[in-house]
Amino acid sequence: MIKNPEKLRQFEDDLIRNDPPNYRRNLRLYEAMYKEAVALGALPAKNTLENLEWKIEFARKLNVRTAAQKDRSDI
Repeated sequence: MIKNPEKLRQFEDDLIRNDPPNYRRNLRLYEAMYKEAVALGALPAKNTLENLEWKIEFARKLNVRTAAQKDRSDI
């Protein structure tokens, strides 16, 4: 049982903050998670064209070039 969860959270935050990124380790983790997702049938998507129109519209909204601080809520 954890008696002081705040102290544990602080320890974990410090550990993460002081541990530099490791590209190879992160790549191995990504590849392992991808293989597991494929084995579970979650990837690849069965219908890659599903919601294509929505995805295109969403990408267009994300990539709009506007002046700084211009209101983009109507886009």
